[in-house]
Amino acid sequence: MVETNWAGSHTYRSRIERVRSVEHLQEVVAAAPRVRALGSRHSFTDLTDITDVDDGVLVSLDDLPTRVDVDPSTRTARVTGRAAYGDVATALQAEGWALGNLASLPHISVAGAVATGTHGSGIGNGSLATAVASLDLVGPDGELRTVGRGDTDFGGSVVALGALGVVTSVTLDVEPTYDVRQEVRTGLSWETLASGLDAVIGSAYSVSLFTRWGDAGIDQVWLKSRGDEAPPRPFGAPAATTLHMFADGDTEAVTVQGGVPGPWLDRLPHFRMAFTPSRGEELQSEYLLPREHALTAIERMRGLRERLAPVLQVSELRTVVADDLWLSGSYGHDVVAVHFTWSRDQERVYAVLPAIEAALLPLGARPHWGKCFVAGVAELEPLYPRMADFRALRDRVDPDRVFGNTFLERVIG
Repeated sequence: MVETNWAGSHTYRSRIERVRSVEHLQEVVAAAPRVRALGSRHSFTDLTDITDVDDGVLVSLDDLPTRVDVDPSTRTARVTGRAAYGDVATALQAEGWALGNLASLPHISVAGAVATGTHGSGIGNGSLATAVASLDLVGPDGELRTVGRGDTDFGGSVVALGALGVVTSVTLDVEPTYDVRQEVRTGLSWETLASGLDAVIGSAYSVSLFTRWGDAGIDQVWLKSRGDEAPPRPFGAPAATTLHMFADGDTEAVTVQGGVPGPWLDRLPHFRMAFTPSRGEELQSEYLLPREHALTAIERMRGLRERLAPVLQVSELRTVVADDLWLSGSYGHDVVAVHFTWSRDQERVYAVLPAIEAALLPLGARPHWGKCFVAGVAELEPLYPRMADFRALRDRVDPDRVFGNTFLERVIG
């Protein structure tokens, strides 16, 4: 049977093994010459695939149960790595707990999102990986080990692209549950954004700006405020009805707008768990660059708008707080993330990516590991001060490259 990622943009080559338990996973890893964890299939490339050998195994954890075990004394929750954020959030909410942030899609797996540096938005919010207190993973010998905060290897083990093992559970920081209200505003001009960028991106707990880079400016601003915060300062015009960021998108699929308070898990994501995430048939790219270069990046993307328009569905601008995770897109810098949702036309998308990277990489932009980009290790290494340290960690943990693949050789070396 042909198996693809969620968007249908990549067909997996290797055999897929659905493991029935952690012990079964350990047996599979110990016996196979090459293994990759498949995750929730929300990556757009060969990140999780094995294309260079015929006897590799992609392990699926889909058949393992979702467990969420809260420890109130440490304000943490241990969750199974394959669990989707939406399911974890539902379980936490039932016990009166919450995560500090969520990405736009609740459908993605905890382990996969953490491993690729996936994020939400907010000038006070780190990526999803910054909530990790510890990881349990199966190493190349099939043995289960734990890496936690304070361990020497921790900074290199969280955003690790699956290169160090298969994550079976993740312990996350949690906090008491809270409400969020979401508002959408329209008609934010480029001039207003340029004169008050910090005010706009800091106007709510989580802020997302949607644009197609035209002269009209920012088409929609999605503002998510916690219940104990003051309402956002007004700019643009409040949306008169529920909006989807795609021009013809189904508004039933997006989370509640209009400033109506509701539980955090029903407002922080853009999309509802019960609906197809985002558009479905699409490609995505994203580049995270130091926030001080945000306006320069915007001007450069506006200069490319005619080249982008034929394949661009929408772009989104978000912010992420700096962290100390070696392969994180926000390592060492508060960043602005420039996201592109493309039509599912690989030839035309990959034809415009070199121009985007020529404009953004000199500003320090790092591509999202799970999305489409063309830069290789020569271009990426100067952007990651701890890249050599990560390679040394990988050499020590997985010297035989049991968890290696073509993608990792292309981008890590």
